[in-house]
Amino acid sequence: MRPAEPGRHAASRYGDGLTLGEGPRWDGGALWVSDPQKGGIWTDSGGTWAFTPLAAQSNGLWFLPDGRLVGAVMREKRVGLWDGAGFGPYADLSAVAVGPLGDMVGDRHGGLYVDDVGYAAHLGERPRPGRLIHVAPDGRATVAADEVDFPNGLAIIDDGRTLVVAETWAQRLTAFTIGTDGRLADRRLFADLAAVVHPEARPDGICAAADGVWVCTLTAHTVALVSHSGLSARIGTGDGQPVACCLDTAGRLFVTVAETGGGTVLEAVAGKTLTSHVDVYEPAGTR
Repeated sequence: MRPAEPGRHAASRYGDGLTLGEGPRWDGGALWVSDPQKGGIWTDSGGTWAFTPLAAQSNGLWFLPDGRLVGAVMREKRVGLWDGAGFGPYADLSAVAVGPLGDMVGDRHGGLYVDDVGYAAHLGERPRPGRLIHVAPDGRATVAADEVDFPNGLAIIDDGRTLVVAETWAQRLTAFTIGTDGRLADRRLFADLAAVVHPEARPDGICAAADGVWVCTLTAHTVALVSHSGLSARIGTGDGQPVACCLDTAGRLFVTVAETGGGTVLEAVAGKTLTSHVDVYEPAGTR
């Protein structure tokens, strides 16, 4: 059992067999997780942890207000609509995306934000700035913010007024004010993770919480709850590196954890030695 922060039970294992768990989302009583390295998507539909192979790999996932699932299709520079076996047409991002697609979140109106990480770091591509792409409910894609340093996790907080993005190599969370038309403005520092969490804290996936943002910090081996006022809580993940997280409607925190054998996630991906699993932390009083 892994330790928990005050107010949460220690972790229990929820699912095994993943290579790299990305974009976890909870909806309709089931957890959905992309696994772009294994080549498919995981879900616990019907109480069975099952894997569906995909021809086009998804990363970020999101459920639209009407319940439909969409996925950021990494290499094809598009957002796809889940049809039960893969991601069909939904929105073409090829005119505005420059690199692979990463995480994705949506607002209450059906708008989406997708991070374009700029380059494939695990393939040794030359670094270049990433960007955030806004997809309107009608499928129209525009650049919402550029010059973002390897954008990774995304979360919408403050009752829909603020978008937070994890900039991995800059070791920070950056916030934007969301305009009525979906545009992003007022770029500002939300949290300096090297200062408030750990000197080695490099953020990956994040998710919105009622009192801040949960952030997975890879080489710091920590999942941290960060708010406007600083660090609120932390969970250690032992030797594993936390990659992505989400909450369900009961307040359980799901974390995908990568086992790298002591190296970095990028090294383990490149060497094809990466394995991952999902842990779940339950709020106190639930058992």
